[in-house]
Amino acid sequence: MLFSTDDSLTPAASSGHVPVLLAEALELLAPRAGAKILDGTFGGGGHTRALLEAAEGVIVVALDRDPAAIERSAVLKAEFGDRFRIHQINFGDLGDLDETGFDGILFDFGLSSFQLDTAERGFSFRSDAPADMRMNPDAGLSAAEFLETADEESLIRAVRNYGEEKRWRRVVESIIKARGTGRLQRTHSLAELVTEAVGPTPRGRKAVHPATRTFQGIRVEINDELSAIERGLPAAFDRLLPNGVLAAISFHSLEDRIVKRFCRKMAGRPEHSGDYRTQDERVVSAKMISTRPIAPSDEEILSNPRSRSSRLRAIRKL
Repeated sequence: MLFSTDDSLTPAASSGHVPVLLAEALELLAPRAGAKILDGTFGGGGHTRALLEAAEGVIVVALDRDPAAIERSAVLKAEFGDRFRIHQINFGDLGDLDETGFDGILFDFGLSSFQLDTAERGFSFRSDAPADMRMNPDAGLSAAEFLETADEESLIRAVRNYGEEKRWRRVVESIIKARGTGRLQRTHSLAELVTEAVGPTPRGRKAVHPATRTFQGIRVEINDELSAIERGLPAAFDRLLPNGVLAAISFHSLEDRIVKRFCRKMAGRPEHSGDYRTQDERVVSAKMISTRPIAPSDEEILSNPRSRSSRLRAIRKL
């Protein structure tokens, strides 16, 4: 999966689903014969297939809220039978799932290539389409509906906090002024509006489409993505067997910060620079497999540019 809605991605990157950090994730999870693995973010199914093929009799339980992902999973069900099953739920609701006793759990946050490359889903401004951006198009408000009706506080949270757009005031003002004009209804007109508000990229900065951050923030807001990670990680850890591995792939700093703090908390380490608790006040439930995030190799980035911002962290349950 990936997070970017950046229109500057190369054509090769949009040619299909390629699971990121696949070799690294398989090495960490190291599924043995008969292992039971949870893929909390099925997406295009690339990680799930690799896990099923990694050893004899591996069982994979997958989750995804996107009905299109459930339809895609039929191919794996036909091929692997009872070794594969999938539930249509948000991984943030993992606490409601009866399945437990996993030897390994993998999360791959963000968008799948299928979602990004399906124009009518409205995640990207590469093609003109309704501004939808919902992970599950059958539930919740579309991006257009959110932009037309949200209060100013919610817009600020989406653009400033989740999109990390420095010129957020101008973007929020432009969105509010554009209500009722039709400019918030489609990806091209929305991207154009944001571009006008943000202005050209300052000289010396990396050339990223001016609407990229705002599109990201809107998507994160309407899908409640960060809250889902905060709920999903502890629920996953509770369902992990002793000595099992929990691994998570993030695509931007907001996701990675949540994962990092969770891993450090489970390992009994300071969660952040302001955590001054003594060691006696901490509970050690896991071991950090790597103190630094694992990044994709130069070769992977070259072959799959969408992997460039991905980071993998993992802990082993004691």
